[in-house]
Amino acid sequence: MDLTALPERYRLIFCDLWGCVHDGRAILPGVRETLTAWRQQGRRVLFVTNAPRSADAIRAQLLRLDLDPALDDGIVTAGEAGLAAVRGRPVGFCGTESDRADLTARGLVIAEDGYDELACAGLDVGETVADYDGRLATWRSADVLMHCLNPDRIVHHMGEVMVCAGALADAYEALGGRVIWYGKPYPAIYEHALALGGSPAKHAVLAIGDGLQTDMAGAASFGIDAVFVAGGIHAGEEARFAEGWAPVAIVASLGTSAQASA
Repeated sequence: MDLTALPERYRLIFCDLWGCVHDGRAILPGVRETLTAWRQQGRRVLFVTNAPRSADAIRAQLLRLDLDPALDDGIVTAGEAGLAAVRGRPVGFCGTESDRADLTARGLVIAEDGYDELACAGLDVGETVADYDGRLATWRSADVLMHCLNPDRIVHHMGEVMVCAGALADAYEALGGRVIWYGKPYPAIYEHALALGGSPAKHAVLAIGDGLQTDMAGAASFGIDAVFVAGGIHAGEEARFAEGWAPVAIVASLGTSAQASA
């Protein structure tokens, strides 16, 4: 499938960011050309991301990477969805200082102790899940409800693998902890994106992403077509999709084309 010449029926595109549009350091080759083609064809493009931050923070990042904001119609983030659920009441927090600053500026109220809910935006820089063993046990003993603001397990950032909030939430669930997940593959973020995109019929929507547990599983459960970017986070791995479902195409990157999958 040539991504610059999609079937006419796809009028709204949900496009992932990390691993598809950029790698944290630069816009990936051919992406601007593909996005430009979609806009010239009158398609609407929404960036739908599991980033735990606000849409404004993601827009600022894309501007730093010199991506023209005229190439999309908006940004939908897991962080915004989670923030809406906890805004206004004190919750614990784990994540980077920049995550903290962004979310508190958007209304997150952080309690340093005595909380029974926790907003998990991710791990601090350089940390691993094992570094949280003690805190996970403490949260579990207090029956803290974790709000996972980023279901991604890992991302590739400037050539390095970074552990995300989803990996921490997995470990917490393994201890019996309670977790509410926001972002892909969960339906709330798709419903929000669909409304923002003008509420077209689902057959007119195409999701594009590189995550099997997030982008592909989410598209399958929401009932929309998808293109799998095989050269992203799962590069070199065997792709396994939901039983009875497959993407309409598999491509190496957003800037290349490939034959449609069976």
